[in-house]
Amino acid sequence: MGRGLNAPVQVLLITSRESGRWVIPKGNFGNNVSPHSAAAQEAEEEAGVRGAVCPTPLGTYRYRKRKGSGASLMADVEVFPLAVSEELRDWKEKEQRQRRWFNLNEAANAVDEPDLSDLIRSFNSSEFNQAAQRTSVLGVVAEKSKVGPMFAWFQRLLPKTGNFFELFEAHAVALTAAADAMGRLVQGGPAMHDNAREIFEREHDADQIIREVLKTVRQTFLTPFDRSAITALINAMDDSIDEMQAAASAIELYEVADFNQEMKDMAAIIVDCARLVAEAMPLLRNVGPNGGRLHELTERLVRMEGHADEIHSAGLKHAFQSHRKGDAIEFVVQREIFKHLERIVDAFEDVANVIDGIVIDHS
Repeated sequence: MGRGLNAPVQVLLITSRESGRWVIPKGNFGNNVSPHSAAAQEAEEEAGVRGAVCPTPLGTYRYRKRKGSGASLMADVEVFPLAVSEELRDWKEKEQRQRRWFNLNEAANAVDEPDLSDLIRSFNSSEFNQAAQRTSVLGVVAEKSKVGPMFAWFQRLLPKTGNFFELFEAHAVALTAAADAMGRLVQGGPAMHDNAREIFEREHDADQIIREVLKTVRQTFLTPFDRSAITALINAMDDSIDEMQAAASAIELYEVADFNQEMKDMAAIIVDCARLVAEAMPLLRNVGPNGGRLHELTERLVRMEGHADEIHSAGLKHAFQSHRKGDAIEFVVQREIFKHLERIVDAFEDVANVIDGIVIDHS
């Protein structure tokens, strides 16, 4: 997957070596490689892309694969979302395949497998795309400065009367950008400081937005939702980005340069959680007909939070085993980073719970 402020979701497809039809990168994996790590490896080898891969699969699909023996057998494939942060100029299978970015509808129509097409369509970002078009001017700012503040632009776009939907969507843009930066930050490398700085700036943008929400709540007599629901939702979203800032601050303070796989996996979950929240915000404009989709999104957020808890426990155990007879300070630092990553995902679960409450009350 690839995303930008003015194009929330695009899908990268590649051609099959045998038939030339459009497919996603896929392959087998050994017992010593986790499925999502294998998916990221296949994406780099077959499509020449790198990024944060979420350990929680989107779902599965089946297709018929022809073996070297001539047999044609059904194969089950788990699909993992990968937020692309780098496109390589040269990669292992460059001469054997083509790659191309598609919007969701194009990608869903391009693949042959109905179940895979349904998984692609499940992103269902049409309403979020409409919201992004309302704020597409931000793409110019981001392109020029890479980490430039955005709230001044939102102030020009927001109505003078209390309309909380634009504020929710504005916050979701800042939240998603910060999550993407967090995913890049834990990959390490020379751009770490720039990625941390972007998180700080996005958190500042979010603070401006939440102040506008709280001011508007006080001044507005009639609101689309109960005042407590409005403040609970924006506060839960803001807790997520506040914890991202805390994690980035800890990484900068302790000069952490290397991150273990569990940290990268949790960061990838954070990237996907932010994407789901960004999709949910425009759907709140009309809760009734969108209640089913909102429940699907919140259910996935809760499931990913549970998966993140398992990864957090495994990461802490590995860190303790690695440093139980050595550098205790290094273990304390790693535990601190894990703590912040866990709190980010916990805050996303809080967002899911608030959205579920809104759906129950207003659908």
